[in-house]
Amino acid sequence: MVARISPDSPHYDPTPARPAKAVGPGRPKDLAKRAAILEAAKQMFTRHGFDGTSMDLIASTAGVSKLTVYSHFGDKEALFGEAVKSHCETGLPASLFEARPDIPLRERLLAVARAFYGMITSPEAIAGHRMLCTPQLAGSPLSRLFWEAGPEQVQNSFATLLERRITSGELDIEPNPEAVHRAATQFCVLLKGEPHAMLVFGCGDVSPADIETHLAASVDMFMRAYATDRGGARKSPRNDP
Repeated sequence: MVARISPDSPHYDPTPARPAKAVGPGRPKDLAKRAAILEAAKQMFTRHGFDGTSMDLIASTAGVSKLTVYSHFGDKEALFGEAVKSHCETGLPASLFEARPDIPLRERLLAVARAFYGMITSPEAIAGHRMLCTPQLAGSPLSRLFWEAGPEQVQNSFATLLERRITSGELDIEPNPEAVHRAATQFCVLLKGEPHAMLVFGCGDVSPADIETHLAASVDMFMRAYATDRGGARKSPRNDP
């Protein structure tokens, strides 16, 4: 269910939402316009924040009418959620989570790690993270909307990949939803680590070499915790002969 912002909230957009018109047979919605609206929304939300971005501004930036924006997305909250979802799907395409038993586990996890880190450290993602941590938005329905459209979907997709590797005997994780979800969230937190926090706080960039070292170390730590011999588990250095 999409969270709705109360008219009493400072985040409420007074512009009345337009109900989406039914699309008749042979007249599908214009996918190019939808893509242009999403791109404009991502740019404007990043640049001006949620409160500073109006549907008029998004429509003007996308080169469409405001009615077209409403017909595709209904209201600003729904458009924000779709923009977040689009950003995640672009950075982490579904192909990364497809069943590919021919790809070794570590290689598979590294591919996900690099894509995930690239997605969360993009200028749009960093700006969105900072925006949602402001006192005005922290704890608001918009935060829940963001979580459900972005991080939750990413974690669910990754959990599906883990389930397949559990079934193949490469991962030793309890085969129940809670345990798999926990492992998926642990992996995401490991990948963020100190480099992501430094970017959010504006403490400077981390070199590509250091990022790669961080991601590889995070994958190896995850594998030491959960990979079986079949999955290519690496021994801890202290146990190496």
